[in-house]
Amino acid sequence: MKKFTQSKLLNTIAALTLLAVSGAANAAIIVLDFEGIGNQAAINDFYNGGTDSMGNSGTNYGIAFGSNSLGITDADAGGTGNIANEPSGDAVMFFLTGTAILNYNAGFTDGFSFFYSSATTASVFVYDGLNATGNLLATLNLNAQFSDNCSGDPNGGFCNWTAVGAGFAGTAYSIDFGGTVNQIAYDDITFGSATAGGDNTGTVPAPAGLALIGLGLALIGKKRRVAINA
Repeated sequence: MKKFTQSKLLNTIAALTLLAVSGAANAAIIVLDFEGIGNQAAINDFYNGGTDSMGNSGTNYGIAFGSNSLGITDADAGGTGNIANEPSGDAVMFFLTGTAILNYNAGFTDGFSFFYSSATTASVFVYDGLNATGNLLATLNLNAQFSDNCSGDPNGGFCNWTAVGAGFAGTAYSIDFGGTVNQIAYDDITFGSATAGGDNTGTVPAPAGLALIGLGLALIGKKRRVAINA
């Protein structure tokens, strides 16, 4: 009887361990820092087992971006981005036409967050369906703050970055990055946490070995006009 009881106990512990590991994987925090995406390249399937519009590939997180979502690199790092003081690396995300929609096929829970630099007020929406459909789970409101109390590194007009995030109930499958084209830059887009970057110490990877990738914003011309792509 004692042997049987010990066997049952060991089986129970093993089952609970598997459940715990599974739950941890599903709740893993993933941070996209857009490094490795081509300057002004459409992100496309860079994080979805494919490539960006320039043929670069990143870690496959099952996250796909619409064709309007672009990466851009800081002009001081060889790109065309009118950006500075990026939260991580030299690249960020922005868009030049329409809106930027992101689909996460596996879905994510708990929270969503990112850093932004914006020349206009805007809102970002979290949905429980793909392609910005279904129920609205969270709304993140952005302020115009791109140049507040900051300077370039040495160049870059979009130099002030603010962390914003929201927790929510349910499972999210898509994000709609609203706002004015070429006026908002995004970095360290974070899934599974209301804290941009995953915690207060920087980017936090999902399961071991997953690399963090990044994009960039582009500067538009040499006019005084405020724009990300120069």
